[in-house]
Amino acid sequence: MSSVFNLSNPIFPTIDHRHHCFPNVKPQFAFSRSSIHLSNSRITEVRAQLTDTIPVAAKSISKDEVMKAEKQVIVGTYGRAPLVLTSGKGCKLYDIEGREYLDLTSGIAVNALGHGDPDWVKAVTDQANLLAHVSNIYYSLPQVNLAERLVASSFADRVFFSNSGTEANEAAIKFARKFQRFSHPNKTDPATEFISFSNSFHGRTIGSLALTSKEHYRTPFEPVMPGVTFLNYGDIKAAQELISSGKIAAVFVEPIQGEGGIYSATKDFLQALRVACDKSGSLLVYDEVQCGLGRTGYLWAHEAYSVTPDIMTLAKPLAGGLPIGATLVTEKVNSAINNGDHGSTFAGGPLVCAAAIAVFDKISDPRFLGSVIKKGNYLKEILEEKVGGNSHVKEIRGFGLIVGIELDVSASKLVDACRESGLLILTAGKGDVVRLVPPLIISEDELDCAVEIIYQCLHVLDEKVSN
Repeated sequence: MSSVFNLSNPIFPTIDHRHHCFPNVKPQFAFSRSSIHLSNSRITEVRAQLTDTIPVAAKSISKDEVMKAEKQVIVGTYGRAPLVLTSGKGCKLYDIEGREYLDLTSGIAVNALGHGDPDWVKAVTDQANLLAHVSNIYYSLPQVNLAERLVASSFADRVFFSNSGTEANEAAIKFARKFQRFSHPNKTDPATEFISFSNSFHGRTIGSLALTSKEHYRTPFEPVMPGVTFLNYGDIKAAQELISSGKIAAVFVEPIQGEGGIYSATKDFLQALRVACDKSGSLLVYDEVQCGLGRTGYLWAHEAYSVTPDIMTLAKPLAGGLPIGATLVTEKVNSAINNGDHGSTFAGGPLVCAAAIAVFDKISDPRFLGSVIKKGNYLKEILEEKVGGNSHVKEIRGFGLIVGIELDVSASKLVDACRESGLLILTAGKGDVVRLVPPLIISEDELDCAVEIIYQCLHVLDEKVSN
């Protein structure tokens, strides 16, 4: 099948990868590229290319052409930054014009090993040459080997694989309800409700969406799954009271909230949830989709609190950029699940699991985790030194390499200015928090560079919006 934009086989720029803080020093490169360009007048011809080989003249592709074509063929769910990325290496990304960016987004906390990690590339390439997909009708070795690693390194006894964080949470929802029915076979109304918390984000599918606190995510799709109560994050008394009602199948909580604004739980809060759930028979579910697998400097974020859950959900960094989700459960929960209760065609395939094994084996090394803690502390120190005194900065908070800078204004102008200066960062919370989630391999020099760019761009927060 032909592609509208054949970006898989271009001759991309040979770029000078030397460290720099400001991209006004343009990299030197040789540039040539072949492509197929779509225009409205040639829709019929391009459709014919789907089944027939039609010679098309080569033409360079511009950023504007890609963005225009995207609007014609992609459903409009994304408000994208005006940037077309074509390659990456380590903590650097390169756009279609050959410009270099320091990446502190990691594909939204996904690329923990950065871009093009050689061990990850080898694992994917080797497995692709052997076997990519067989479905869960059959056994496959990489799936078992990955599950063995996750079980051996955590509280869990069993793993269910899926394809994303929201799917991992959907599985947890189903498992929690099934567990309550299994545990109370003679009860006509077993617990089916859930507790979630303010500033929470658990996904976009209908069950996980129901657990997500931001109303603007839920409202267009209501009615979502009923039976969810939102409590203030950290409110021990309210949580204890509601859990004791006997109606709660499970409590969903993020040990560190990423999308919600980089808020960390306290040990007292998680311990109170654990005790209350044990008394009532409710399950405690930790969503570590963003904060888990080394992001905090602990393999699992909850290890910092020494309070274990019944279920933990994982996704983002686990396969280093390939789609995966995982729902880890205790044997108590697993005993309620029968053949056919849940499933997935693609989940836990050989290719994605081979990639995840390569990621897990690197990140789980205690020396690697120690380096994350060290760099996380360094990042917060230099942020406090360089930007902490700015009048718009309310707080700098975080854990390891998940760090937030809360502002008293919207962070969008700062994000845009940093991008123009060669640094990619994210927002969180109500749009007033700068979210920094760099690849875990980032160097202190690169952190220095990032903070310097943020510092140099802070002045945009003082600019008034013109009418």
